[in-house]
Amino acid sequence: ALPALKRAVKIQKRVAKVGFDWPELEPVVAKIYEEVDEVLVEAKLVESDPQHYQPKVVDEMGDLLFAVVNLARHLNVDPEQALRQANHKFERRFRGVENCVQQSGKQFEDHNLEQLDCYWDQVKRQEKASLSD
Repeated sequence: ALPALKRAVKIQKRVAKVGFDWPELEPVVAKIYEEVDEVLVEAKLVESDPQHYQPKVVDEMGDLLFAVVNLARHLNVDPEQALRQANHKFERRFRGVENCVQQSGKQFEDHNLEQLDCYWDQVKRQEKASLSD
């Protein structure tokens, strides 16, 4: 009945107690890269053939999320709190992008992704500069 992130941490802690765990970070991170590669393989298959088995992508995404939770556990980071903070940061920065768009005098739809990404980078730089003051 636990939320999925909390359950993943609980499962990982339980198996770590019996020795089913990596003692250092490198293999934990390597597993994440392995899972990213597997997600990409399945996603490309779906992209090239829409009839491809979509649940395989879901399965691989689940493995990737589980591996990322494992890294969080190894770093003593609560993944729920980390994701909540990331959501907040993204929303704050996107509001900054929206302000840049508004100041440009053009509509959102009149900007391409490259232009919006430049606004994003500008917002990040401003945010970092204000933190160092």
